[in-house]
Amino acid sequence: MVTRRTIMWASLATVLAGSVPGNLFADASPMPDSRIIPSTGEEVPCVGLGSWITFNVGKDQKLLDECADVMQAFFDGGGRLIDSSPMYGSSQATIGYGLARLSRRDTVFAADKVWTRNAAGGALQIANSGKAWRMPDFTLLQVHNLVAWQAHLELLFSLKAEGRLKYVGVTTSHGSRHRELEEIMVSQPLDFVQLTYNVLDREVEKRLLPLARERGMAVIANRPFQRGRLVRAMQRHRLPDWAGEVSADSWAQLLLRFIVSHPAVTCAIPATTRVDHVRENLRAGSKPPLAPEMRQRLVDYIQTL
Repeated sequence: MVTRRTIMWASLATVLAGSVPGNLFADASPMPDSRIIPSTGEEVPCVGLGSWITFNVGKDQKLLDECADVMQAFFDGGGRLIDSSPMYGSSQATIGYGLARLSRRDTVFAADKVWTRNAAGGALQIANSGKAWRMPDFTLLQVHNLVAWQAHLELLFSLKAEGRLKYVGVTTSHGSRHRELEEIMVSQPLDFVQLTYNVLDREVEKRLLPLARERGMAVIANRPFQRGRLVRAMQRHRLPDWAGEVSADSWAQLLLRFIVSHPAVTCAIPATTRVDHVRENLRAGSKPPLAPEMRQRLVDYIQTL
């Protein structure tokens, strides 16, 4: 029902939108779209945050605070999933610092990994990772690059059975060990797989991504920008003429949308040290998915460059 009070507040909002510096109303960005995790039906935003290299800043207070600012922008923009690993130097501790400073432990979808060839050392490593994150438990734990995967998966499944872990996964990167990953996906009841996928690294489209859909597994795409190399290379060229048709105004946005538009991909995890970049990544996740023909046009265009 429209009342005089409704009209009054609507008029006031219009006045404020035109008078507040920077137009706070216009600055509000849409949140990234969510994807369904098949094993539970839980939703997670399609753009996450990686931490490889970018968060390995040691005890440098200035850099720690800059990383916390990136995390703040990530959470404020609707992000949830942050991914790390024991092999990422001080990245886990950097995340722990940011979560504590921002009081965001209840917000984060905490994804980490077990990475040790010592089959008996997985439990201790997971405990140490939890201390670094300053978190009692993780949401998702993954066997990093399939290292000692049989023993570590047994541990992770036991943690899940005890109610101390929600999701179990495995990872590969740099397009390696795909045949072994396929065998594990067929034989193990995984919740997640993580693999390298971007507009140039597309081998996983042939078998692994269709298999993930068939088996009901969520997919995390790592190295979406090839550590930034892909974006830097593309920025030397103009956007395709049809970019405006899909509301794309930057290469980073177009490249990220290519990934999260694949129906098997649950979340992409670009890493960054810059607040403006994390905001741009989240905005890319809020745009409509690229249609299959547009994804193919992008591949064709890049192959001509």
